[in-house]
Amino acid sequence: MPGTKAPEAERKEQILAAAFDVAAHEGLEGMTILQVSRAAGLSPGLVMFHFKTKRALVLAVLDHLLTTTTVLRVPPEVSSIASPAERWVELLRREMQRFSGEPLRIRLTFDFWAAGIRDQEVADRLRAEFARYRKAFLPFAASVIQAMPDRFAGATAKGLAAVGVSMIKGCAVQAMIAPDHFDIDSYLVAVEGLLWRMGSASARSPGLA
Repeated sequence: MPGTKAPEAERKEQILAAAFDVAAHEGLEGMTILQVSRAAGLSPGLVMFHFKTKRALVLAVLDHLLTTTTVLRVPPEVSSIASPAERWVELLRREMQRFSGEPLRIRLTFDFWAAGIRDQEVADRLRAEFARYRKAFLPFAASVIQAMPDRFAGATAKGLAAVGVSMIKGCAVQAMIAPDHFDIDSYLVAVEGLLWRMGSASARSPGLA
Protein backbone atom coordinates (compact mmCIF):
# COMPACT_ATOMS: atom_id res chain seq x y z
CA MET A 1 0.00 0.00 0.00
CA PRO A 2 1.19 3.55 -0.73
CA GLY A 3 0.96 4.43 2.96
CA THR A 4 3.61 1.84 3.91
CA LYS A 5 6.05 2.37 1.04
CA ALA A 6 7.00 5.93 1.88
CA PRO A 7 8.28 5.15 5.42
CA GLU A 8 10.24 2.17 4.05
CA ALA A 9 11.90 4.37 1.44
CA GLU A 10 12.74 6.96 4.09
CA ARG A 11 14.16 4.28 6.36
CA LYS A 12 16.31 2.97 3.54
CA GLU A 13 17.67 6.46 2.90
CA GLN A 14 18.37 6.79 6.62
CA ILE A 15 20.41 3.58 6.57
CA LEU A 16 22.24 4.59 3.40
CA ALA A 17 23.20 7.97 4.86
CA ALA A 18 24.52 6.26 7.99
CA ALA A 19 26.47 3.71 5.92
CA PHE A 20 27.98 6.47 3.81
CA ASP A 21 29.10 8.33 6.93
CA VAL A 22 30.62 5.22 8.50
CA ALA A 23 32.41 4.22 5.28
CA ALA A 24 33.76 7.74 4.76
CA HIS A 25 35.24 7.87 8.26
CA GLU A 26 36.21 4.23 8.82
CA GLY A 27 36.87 3.02 5.28
CA LEU A 28 35.12 0.17 3.50
CA GLU A 29 37.00 -2.48 5.45
CA GLY A 30 35.98 -0.86 8.71
CA MET A 31 32.31 -0.54 7.81
CA THR A 32 30.17 -3.18 9.53
CA ILE A 33 26.45 -3.74 9.72
CA LEU A 34 26.62 -3.18 13.48
CA GLN A 35 28.34 0.20 13.04
CA VAL A 36 25.84 1.24 10.41
CA SER A 37 22.90 0.23 12.57
CA ARG A 38 24.29 2.22 15.51
CA ALA A 39 24.91 5.28 13.32
CA ALA A 40 21.36 5.03 11.95
CA GLY A 41 19.85 4.39 15.40
CA LEU A 42 18.28 1.16 14.16
CA SER A 43 18.67 -2.56 14.80
CA PRO A 44 21.11 -4.64 12.71
CA GLY A 45 18.15 -6.78 11.68
CA LEU A 46 16.35 -3.79 10.19
CA VAL A 47 19.47 -2.84 8.23
CA MET A 48 19.64 -6.37 6.83
CA PHE A 49 15.91 -6.33 6.07
CA HIS A 50 16.38 -3.38 3.72
CA PHE A 51 19.76 -4.32 2.15
CA LYS A 52 19.88 -8.12 2.63
CA THR A 53 23.71 -8.32 2.59
CA LYS A 54 26.68 -6.11 3.42
CA ARG A 55 27.74 -6.22 -0.23
CA ALA A 56 24.39 -4.84 -1.34
CA LEU A 57 24.82 -2.01 1.14
CA VAL A 58 28.39 -1.34 -0.05
CA LEU A 59 27.24 -1.15 -3.68
CA ALA A 60 24.42 1.20 -2.66
CA VAL A 61 26.99 3.43 -0.94
CA LEU A 62 29.09 3.38 -4.13
CA ASP A 63 26.14 4.37 -6.30
CA HIS A 64 25.25 7.16 -3.87
CA LEU A 65 28.84 8.39 -3.86
CA LEU A 66 29.04 8.50 -7.63
CA THR A 67 25.67 10.15 -8.22
CA THR A 68 26.44 12.89 -5.70
CA THR A 69 30.13 13.44 -6.48
CA THR A 70 31.18 12.66 -10.05
CA VAL A 71 28.33 14.61 -11.61
CA LEU A 72 29.00 17.89 -13.40
CA ARG A 73 26.40 20.50 -12.59
CA VAL A 74 26.95 23.75 -14.48
CA PRO A 75 25.26 26.77 -12.87
CA PRO A 76 23.71 29.42 -15.13
CA GLU A 77 26.34 32.00 -14.20
CA VAL A 78 29.02 29.73 -15.68
CA SER A 79 27.17 28.58 -18.80
CA SER A 80 26.32 32.20 -19.59
CA ILE A 81 29.98 33.32 -19.76
CA ALA A 82 30.52 34.45 -23.35
CA SER A 83 34.23 33.62 -23.70
CA PRO A 84 34.79 29.87 -24.14
CA ALA A 85 38.22 30.11 -22.46
CA GLU A 86 36.93 32.08 -19.48
CA ARG A 87 33.98 29.70 -19.17
CA TRP A 88 36.37 26.72 -19.22
CA VAL A 89 38.64 28.18 -16.53
CA GLU A 90 35.69 29.08 -14.30
CA LEU A 91 34.19 25.61 -14.71
CA LEU A 92 37.45 23.97 -13.67
CA ARG A 93 37.88 26.41 -10.81
CA ARG A 94 34.47 25.56 -9.35
CA GLU A 95 34.97 21.82 -9.69
CA MET A 96 38.38 22.06 -8.02
CA GLN A 97 36.91 24.00 -5.15
CA ARG A 98 34.05 21.53 -4.81
CA PHE A 99 36.25 18.44 -4.83
CA SER A 100 38.94 19.85 -2.55
CA GLY A 101 36.24 20.80 -0.06
CA GLU A 102 35.04 17.19 0.24
CA PRO A 103 38.11 15.19 1.40
CA LEU A 104 36.03 12.39 2.94
CA ARG A 105 34.26 11.79 -0.35
CA ILE A 106 37.55 11.72 -2.22
CA ARG A 107 39.09 9.34 0.30
CA LEU A 108 36.08 7.03 -0.03
CA THR A 109 36.34 7.22 -3.83
CA PHE A 110 39.95 6.03 -3.65
CA ASP A 111 38.90 3.33 -1.21
CA PHE A 112 36.43 2.04 -3.77
CA TRP A 113 39.05 2.35 -6.51
CA ALA A 114 41.40 0.14 -4.50
CA ALA A 115 38.56 -2.33 -3.94
CA GLY A 116 37.94 -2.34 -7.69
CA ILE A 117 41.35 -3.94 -8.25
CA ARG A 118 39.87 -7.16 -6.87
CA ASP A 119 36.17 -6.53 -7.58
CA GLN A 120 35.20 -6.28 -11.24
CA GLU A 121 31.68 -5.03 -10.55
CA VAL A 122 32.99 -2.12 -8.49
CA ALA A 123 35.63 -1.36 -11.13
CA ASP A 124 33.06 -1.35 -13.93
CA ARG A 125 30.76 1.05 -12.06
CA LEU A 126 33.63 3.41 -11.31
CA ARG A 127 34.92 3.43 -14.89
CA ALA A 128 31.45 4.02 -16.32
CA GLU A 129 30.77 6.97 -14.03
CA PHE A 130 34.20 8.53 -14.54
CA ALA A 131 33.72 8.22 -18.31
CA ARG A 132 30.36 10.00 -18.04
CA TYR A 133 31.96 12.73 -15.94
CA ARG A 134 34.66 13.35 -18.56
CA LYS A 135 32.05 13.30 -21.31
CA ALA A 136 30.17 16.14 -19.61
CA PHE A 137 33.19 18.40 -20.20
CA LEU A 138 33.34 17.71 -23.95
CA PRO A 139 31.08 20.58 -25.15
CA PHE A 140 33.06 23.11 -23.10
CA ALA A 141 36.41 21.75 -24.27
CA ALA A 142 35.25 21.73 -27.89
CA SER A 143 34.20 25.38 -27.69
CA VAL A 144 37.65 26.34 -26.36
CA ILE A 145 39.41 24.54 -29.21
CA GLN A 146 37.08 26.12 -31.76
CA ALA A 147 37.71 29.60 -30.33
CA MET A 148 41.49 29.13 -30.14
CA PRO A 149 42.42 26.83 -33.06
CA ASP A 150 46.05 27.95 -33.25
CA ARG A 151 46.64 27.49 -29.54
CA PHE A 152 45.10 24.02 -29.57
CA ALA A 153 46.23 22.84 -33.00
CA GLY A 154 46.10 19.06 -33.07
CA ALA A 155 44.23 18.82 -29.78
CA THR A 156 40.86 17.12 -29.45
CA ALA A 157 37.95 17.93 -27.19
CA LYS A 158 38.34 14.48 -25.64
CA GLY A 159 41.99 15.16 -24.88
CA LEU A 160 41.35 18.62 -23.40
CA ALA A 161 38.47 17.29 -21.30
CA ALA A 162 40.74 14.55 -19.95
CA VAL A 163 43.39 17.13 -19.02
CA GLY A 164 40.79 19.27 -17.25
CA VAL A 165 39.44 16.34 -15.25
CA SER A 166 43.00 15.30 -14.37
CA MET A 167 43.62 18.76 -12.92
CA ILE A 168 40.44 18.52 -10.86
CA LYS A 169 41.39 15.10 -9.52
CA GLY A 170 44.93 16.26 -8.81
CA CYS A 171 43.57 19.13 -6.75
CA ALA A 172 41.35 16.74 -4.82
CA VAL A 173 44.26 14.38 -4.12
CA GLN A 174 46.47 17.17 -2.84
CA ALA A 175 43.70 18.44 -0.58
CA MET A 176 43.17 14.91 0.77
CA ILE A 177 46.86 14.18 1.35
CA ALA A 178 47.69 17.42 3.16
CA PRO A 179 44.45 19.20 4.11
CA ASP A 180 46.18 21.45 6.65
CA HIS A 181 48.89 22.58 4.25
CA PHE A 182 47.15 22.58 0.88
CA ASP A 183 46.50 26.08 -0.45
CA ILE A 184 43.57 25.92 -2.84
CA ASP A 185 44.01 29.54 -3.94
CA SER A 186 47.65 28.99 -4.94
CA TYR A 187 46.68 25.80 -6.78
CA LEU A 188 43.97 27.64 -8.71
CA VAL A 189 46.31 30.49 -9.66
CA ALA A 190 48.86 27.98 -10.95
CA VAL A 191 46.21 26.13 -12.95
CA GLU A 192 44.90 29.38 -14.42
CA GLY A 193 48.44 30.23 -15.42
CA LEU A 194 48.79 26.95 -17.27
CA LEU A 195 45.41 27.18 -18.93
CA TRP A 196 45.34 30.86 -19.68
CA ARG A 197 48.80 32.41 -19.98
CA MET A 198 49.85 29.72 -22.43
CA GLY A 199 46.96 30.83 -24.60
CA SER A 200 46.32 34.18 -26.19
CA ALA A 201 49.02 36.63 -25.08
CA SER A 202 46.57 39.52 -25.07
CA ALA A 203 43.85 37.73 -23.09
CA ARG A 204 43.56 37.99 -19.33
CA SER A 205 41.57 35.79 -17.00
CA PRO A 206 39.37 37.71 -14.54
CA GLY A 207 40.86 35.60 -11.76
CA LEU A 208 44.37 36.88 -12.62
CA ALA A 209 43.52 40.55 -13.08
